[in-house]
Amino acid sequence: MRAVLIVVACMAAALSSAASAQNKPAAKPAAKTSEVTLVCEAVYMPARTTWTRTVSIGYDKKRVRSVQIDGVPVYTFAIQEMVILTAVDNERIQIDTAAQTWSSDFRGQATAMGRCERG
Repeated sequence: MRAVLIVVACMAAALSSAASAQNKPAAKPAAKTSEVTLVCEAVYMPARTTWTRTVSIGYDKKRVRSVQIDGVPVYTFAIQEMVILTAVDNERIQIDTAAQTWSSDFRGQATAMGRCERG
C-alpha cells in the first residue's frame, strides 16, 4: 500500500512539472547573424608571391560568432579590440578589421602583409 502511494505521488509530481513546462513561454529566437567578407591581397616573403585570401566574419549584435578563411572554418579565434587572431595549419594570422590589413607568419619561415577590401 505504501509503495503504491509513493508511485502515485511521483506520477503526480511528474505530470504537474510537465504541465508547467507547457505553460512556459516559447524560447526567444536566436539572434540574427550577419556576415562580412574581406578579400585580402597578401604578399608572402621571401618568395614575393601574392595570394588572394578570403575572410568571412559572422557576427551578431553582441560579438563575432565565426571566422572562415578561404572557405575553411577556423578552429578557434581571439579578438583583441579590432584585431582577429587565429591560425590555419601552421600559419598564424592577424586581421585588423579597422585598418583592413592582413599579416601572418609561418612559424618564422615566411611572412605576409597585405591590404583587405570588403567583398
